[in-house]
Amino acid sequence: MRTDRYIDLLRHLIEIPSVSGQEKDAADYLEGWLAGEGLAPHRLLNNVWLESEPAGTKPTLLFNAHIDTVKPAASYTRNPFEASLEGDILYGLGSNDDGGSLVALLAAFYELASRPQPYRLVWSATAQEENSGTDGLETILPQIGEISLAIVGEPTGMRMAVAERGLIVLDCTATGKSGHAARDEGDNALYRAVKDIGWFRSYEFDGVSPYLGRTKMTVTMINAGTQHNVIPDRCDFVVDIRSNGLCPNEEILDTIRANISSTAVPRSMRHSGSHIAEDSPVVVRGRMLGLESFGSPTLSNWSLLKCPALKIGPGESSRSHSTDEHILISEIENGISTYIRLCDGLTL
Repeated sequence: MRTDRYIDLLRHLIEIPSVSGQEKDAADYLEGWLAGEGLAPHRLLNNVWLESEPAGTKPTLLFNAHIDTVKPAASYTRNPFEASLEGDILYGLGSNDDGGSLVALLAAFYELASRPQPYRLVWSATAQEENSGTDGLETILPQIGEISLAIVGEPTGMRMAVAERGLIVLDCTATGKSGHAARDEGDNALYRAVKDIGWFRSYEFDGVSPYLGRTKMTVTMINAGTQHNVIPDRCDFVVDIRSNGLCPNEEILDTIRANISSTAVPRSMRHSGSHIAEDSPVVVRGRMLGLESFGSPTLSNWSLLKCPALKIGPGESSRSHSTDEHILISEIENGISTYIRLCDGLTL
């Protein structure tokens, strides 16, 4: 297979700024490129997708990668929007996260769809993954229909992420009563918060994931008080919760609210922890190919899917959101061939 055109596509996409929420120009270019290749892209907002055939009796296999990026780090030593190729290394913002997966999945889609498969294949490039926006993958899921399996392209070194941590961010408020510190008046909201923070620090949820361990709760921010001699009547703190997929987000929140006196308001409940069954056909096929399994600590579009999914892609997670982001051309080529071997003829 010729991979030059896919690398060329990636280089063009790198040079089109597509920070989360600002993906229109990149989506326009991608849609036009696909049409120029004789394909029939679908478009909704800044999300673009292809279908190997219309929905029917076959199960659907979804390929997904995201088109958006984070903002470039201030410590970049090269132009983040210049696709610079030096030997096997392609530099540029979004090259590793998530351009490598995007073009590798596209190349695999083209190859797999060129011959009969026991499934309908959908490839998608979606927006607002990095900022957890609501105008990304979620908007096109009703258009795609029921999905039997999803391959979520993210830089994993082509290891199989068979589990992924979810995320809940809680804004908590402890309430007391103000008073003069010298007269020992009032009800100190800080002390109420400290008691609840101690609970967050020591409590352990039931269920230990073999890949992710326990659900983790970490208090990361706190704010209280107006001046030294006034008892604070309010203390706000933030809790970062990384779930392991064994307890639904709703149950986690119910347990928290039953054990603390502070109010706890989630910013979002959309990002649940995820895992795929060990005997899933795609996991079994992957192990036959010698692919390693692991649990991923980072969030992805997998958290928005209600179907079995596997996260796997070229590049390394350690390069994401980093200075002078890059990916190897050889990693993309290996990703293409691995996606094809993983999915060709796969029974869902």
